[in-house]
Amino acid sequence: MGPVNWVAVVAAALAALVFGLVRHGPAARRPAQVVLAGALLWLTAAMMGHMFARVGAATLAAKPWLYFMMSGGLALAFVAPALAIGEARSGASAGTVLRGAAFWIASYLLMGTVFWAFKA
Repeated sequence: MGPVNWVAVVAAALAALVFGLVRHGPAARRPAQVVLAGALLWLTAAMMGHMFARVGAATLAAKPWLYFMMSGGLALAFVAPALAIGEARSGASAGTVLRGAAFWIASYLLMGTVFWAFKA
């Protein structure tokens, strides 16, 4: 296992946070919520950084699509379904559920892109 690229972890979390702020607009800009979202996104990015470190720089250099396959796969197979089930149980419309799932898939792919750019 290689070392975790902590600069890429912070950059990925910040990129996803900014994406969320732009996506959700002024309602998402309450300071406590932004801090909480940033901390949780840092946790997600740290786990992603650990995952990429486990794969190793040599494998990722030979197969760069793994950044997107792994980050997008996490969102597509775990995060989006879990959140969609929760939203659906609370009575959200199908459109709301799909928009929420798409947001998280895009966020995770964005984080994967940041890791790829940093060659984490």
